[in-house]
Amino acid sequence: MPQLRLALNQIDSHVGNIAANADSVVHWTRHSAEQGAHLVAFPEMVLTGYPVEDLALRGSFVEASRQALRDLARRLATEGLGELPVIVGYLDRAERAAQRLGLPPGSPENAAAVLHRGEVVLRFAKHHLPNYGVFDEFRYFVPGDTQPVIRVRGVDVALAICEDLWQEGGRVPATRSAGAGLLVSINASPYERDKDDTRLELVRKRAQEAGCTLAYLAMIGGQDELVFDGDSIVVGADGEVITRAPQFSEGCVLVDLDLPAAPADAPEGVVEDGLRIDRVILSEDPVEPYEPVVAGGYAERLDDDEEIYDALVVGLRAYVKKNGFRSVLIGLSGGIDSALVAAIACDAIGAQNVYGISMPSKYSSDHSKDDAAELARRTGLNLRTVSIEPMFDAYMGSLGLTGLAEENLQSRLRGTMLMAVSNQEGHIVLAPGNKSELAVGYSTLYGDSVGAYGPIKDVYKTVIFRLAEYRNRAAAERGETPPIPENSIVKLPSAELRPGQVDTDSLPDYPVLDTILALYVDRDQGLEEIVAAGYDRELVARILRMVDTAEYKRRQYPPGTKISAKGFGKDRRLPITNGWREHA
Repeated sequence: MPQLRLALNQIDSHVGNIAANADSVVHWTRHSAEQGAHLVAFPEMVLTGYPVEDLALRGSFVEASRQALRDLARRLATEGLGELPVIVGYLDRAERAAQRLGLPPGSPENAAAVLHRGEVVLRFAKHHLPNYGVFDEFRYFVPGDTQPVIRVRGVDVALAICEDLWQEGGRVPATRSAGAGLLVSINASPYERDKDDTRLELVRKRAQEAGCTLAYLAMIGGQDELVFDGDSIVVGADGEVITRAPQFSEGCVLVDLDLPAAPADAPEGVVEDGLRIDRVILSEDPVEPYEPVVAGGYAERLDDDEEIYDALVVGLRAYVKKNGFRSVLIGLSGGIDSALVAAIACDAIGAQNVYGISMPSKYSSDHSKDDAAELARRTGLNLRTVSIEPMFDAYMGSLGLTGLAEENLQSRLRGTMLMAVSNQEGHIVLAPGNKSELAVGYSTLYGDSVGAYGPIKDVYKTVIFRLAEYRNRAAAERGETPPIPENSIVKLPSAELRPGQVDTDSLPDYPVLDTILALYVDRDQGLEEIVAAGYDRELVARILRMVDTAEYKRRQYPPGTKISAKGFGKDRRLPITNGWREHA
């Protein structure tokens, strides 16, 4: 059987920074060539970054992507890399009229191309377009209608893009019909909890359906609220794993494959779902037999808490660096949420670039002030203390506020102070709100909700505690100082806006609250379904009422890393003005 050394470049890209992305493709192609690769692949839309959202509707951006692709092909040849076929994802436009009404010639395409000897030798567009969760591809793109196949060193290699694997039909059965020996799918599949298990089973199933080895190449890094975890996979035609790459780690996955020779009478014409085989022959002769390299292997899987924590670190790091910021600012209360955000920030950009402000009021406990100071000592972040009491007294003397207005004033004074320091010193503010609080509206607009990014926005409170314990445990195992004070983990959560206040004054215990929220928010179950699961009707109705009436608050919260199947944002789009209620 012919041999083929495949290089899957599991790399990050920066939306809109086409020049830097092209440089990255050249760098990793050169690395792949030095490793003796015969075929090189890069992730979905690596040249433009992903997702480009409404940039896809801007003609100038589409043309910049197309021109960059042509320039990249010539540059690879000029730099001595032209003989190596390279698969690159980019943004294209349709040359022919699409079948869908209102999408004329020139409509955008989520596309990929094969570059060889200074030319773009093959172009194709994604066939299946996702239109669920965070995906709006049916809004932007028209589907491809070909089944691309390239012949490399005597092996027929079929090509696909991300959703082409996730949906039934289309390019997977077309690959079998085309008689290909390898299917390469390039992807920008966002991370979410437990998706690695789903992804593996999907790839194994599709390899068996395609009847050939399948290489699933994934992107890593972060873009706004999305995180990409890599986890590229190569499986044989029998579904057995050949190689699995690390999560959250950039690099080149190199694998030697024994593949069937391309058939002499390879099929042509139209196959499944009306796809037309588009075959390009790059090289007929197999490579001389060689000793496979010691590469690839099965990277150790992260446990659930480590995986989530790493996703939060990668998401924050990408947001800070790609937006040109150098430092972050956090209001440190001594509580678990701000402590975890601080630990994530220190891991993401270094403690020297993390600034904290302790802003005690007359209701702040001594242990909260001490816990903030202990956090700074353990992590090495920069801490200052500025009391809000003088400002609070001035407001109270002028307005005479009471009750909830008095409580919220404290939070808003802290928010104002954080934004003032942000403006003065150039740090971006991180909001410490978690998913439980955002769900039920247990936060103060223009107070603890201020910030440019919310690192734990999609993390329920019960998971917050688990992540804090994981991070401390991981530090101890490495012989390091655990970053989060034990008292921040074990004490009762409290906003400390009135004497003796604790969260359970207003909310159920978090294990109960989070379970009900997961059913309602993440799984879209209604009142009757949740009650049938064994929860008190009055309690469920109260929680659902809190969620429904807090929609306006969530819309004004900053973006934050998505780690669940349904985060607050593009995943969950409900009207603010809404008369429908699940509860009485």
